[in-house]
Parts: sequence; structure tokens; C-alpha cells
Amino acid sequence: MSLAARLKELRGKNRQSLQDVADAIGASKTHIYDLETGRSTNPSIELLTKLATHYRVAIADLVGENPEGRDEEPGLVAMYRDLKSLAPQDRETIQMLMDRLKPKGK
Repeated sequence: MSLAARLKELRGKNRQSLQDVADAIGASKTHIYDLETGRSTNPSIELLTKLATHYRVAIADLVGENPEGRDEEPGLVAMYRDLKSLAPQDRETIQMLMDRLKPKGK
């Protein structure tokens, strides 16, 4: 789930207006709207921290980087669990392979 979709979902679950969230974290209503619609795609870590604190979730859950998260593919979660059990040297080897497989320029 994207950051925009997650923020909108959390605001809806908490029955808050854009203004409620903006006031709670010290941002503008427009900026919250832009985040929820995907118009603003690179929020600062400070803003992410405030949003995560406000919604009582981890930052990783907001940005979709939580391999234990409910929205992740089961196969990816299983791979993550397997990685955690490997020796650090083996994880480095896998990281090198992943780096080589990534598309250039990304």
C-alpha cells in the first residue's frame, strides 16, 4: 500500500478531518491533502515521524517497508524471515546479488 493510501486509510479509521491531522502535527491542511493524494511524494523524516506518532504506527508501516506488515506478499515475508536466520556474511552475499540485479539508475 502506498504512503498516500495508508495516510488516507488511517485518517478515515480515526475519523479525523484533514484539518484535525494538520493541527495535530503542525502542518498545513493542503500538505496533508497533497500527501494523501500522492501529489507530495517525498515527506521529510520529521513529518513522517510526526504522522507515525499521531497515528500510533511505525514509520515503516507508513511507507510500506515493513516485511512483517499485513499488506506484504506472503512469499516476501517468508524470504525476510529466512534472511534473518542467515549469518551476516551470507546476508552480505545476498545483498551484493540484489544490488547487481537492480535496474541501473534506480
